[in-house]
Amino acid sequence: MLKQDRWLLPEGIEEVFPEESERIEYLRRKVLDLFASWGYRMVIPPIIEFLDSLLVGTGYDLDLQTFKLIDQISGRMMGIRADMTPQVARIDARTARGDRPARLCYLGTVLHTQSDHLEKTRAPMQVGAELYGHAGNASDIEIIRLVLEMLAVMGIAEVHLDLGHVGIYRGLAQQAGLDAGQEAELFAILQRKDRTELVEFLETAGVAGVMAERLLALLDLNGPYAILADARRRLGEAGEFVASALADLDAIAACLGRLFPALPVNFDLAELRGYHYQTGVVFAAFVPGYGREIARGGRYDEIGKVFGRARPATGFSADLRVLARLAGTDGRGAAASAIFAPVADDPDLHEIIRDLRAAGKTVVQELPGQTENAQAMGCQSELRKLGSEWKIVGLDPR
Repeated sequence: MLKQDRWLLPEGIEEVFPEESERIEYLRRKVLDLFASWGYRMVIPPIIEFLDSLLVGTGYDLDLQTFKLIDQISGRMMGIRADMTPQVARIDARTARGDRPARLCYLGTVLHTQSDHLEKTRAPMQVGAELYGHAGNASDIEIIRLVLEMLAVMGIAEVHLDLGHVGIYRGLAQQAGLDAGQEAELFAILQRKDRTELVEFLETAGVAGVMAERLLALLDLNGPYAILADARRRLGEAGEFVASALADLDAIAACLGRLFPALPVNFDLAELRGYHYQTGVVFAAFVPGYGREIARGGRYDEIGKVFGRARPATGFSADLRVLARLAGTDGRGAAASAIFAPVADDPDLHEIIRDLRAAGKTVVQELPGQTENAQAMGCQSELRKLGSEWKIVGLDPR
């Protein structure tokens, strides 16, 4: 390998230098403290585990995104986690007591075999929260509120929320009599929002009349709150399951309107994020100038079934590194007011430095022979001995 090639990292794998690292860590603490204040307890799933456990209950997309290798001890196939949500569902299934609700949160790096079209990283820092054991709209609303609160404490403004419901699509696909392969093909067409392709598919699949009109309607049912009235008119006879899903969206939208009257909410009934394991309401948060969602989530009541505990569940996840770039807060924390201390064999100075650090202040002490001054070390003030006492003195910003 050439010497210059030793600097290279695999595509989509990045180093994080001090300034960005400090910003991420500052926001990590704020987010985890926020989650804790809502009663969410942190868990740390393993970064690698046996593949048959890691991927159980998930879809084909997650399988494609998972790096695989052979365990040298057992000879079994292992995978590096590409999504922590199924792992947290397993933790709940193992630790839940009775039917009481459980609130869990997590934060850690996941690894993807491929990057997406916008974020080139293959190692997102996934942060999320999950609420298990409650099937009503109140838990979906709590999770959405937690997302909005998280973005607010980060200083991320102008948030827009998209709402959908996987149950509407599932109900219509079932009524159309589609097999698993056709349902997957229909799902892909709806994500592309290609009406011509959808018409051709329905003709080939033998779906016609009212049923075809309802599936085509999904492409049109995208817009503000008034779109729900249009959905009830066009899908009103599609059965109790679809009617219940529309009622859920209506109730959640009404509550959010009371709690966040300035929040723009859009409805998209053809949006099927996480379709392979989500079962109900799905949502995503967007901000202007960023071409994809910055947080997403929804209900996934069935994922715990494969672990022996099919508890109701709802939650969300985001990439903390993306949020850190969008955050409006300074994000440097204590480093923004670092104090420079001279090199001196003075017990009083050492005691003051200990006290300042214990109080959460950043103190950078000079080393013998050092030529750089306090400002060169990024400090905004320094300890000086004035008379018989050490005092903190602000530095001239020039």
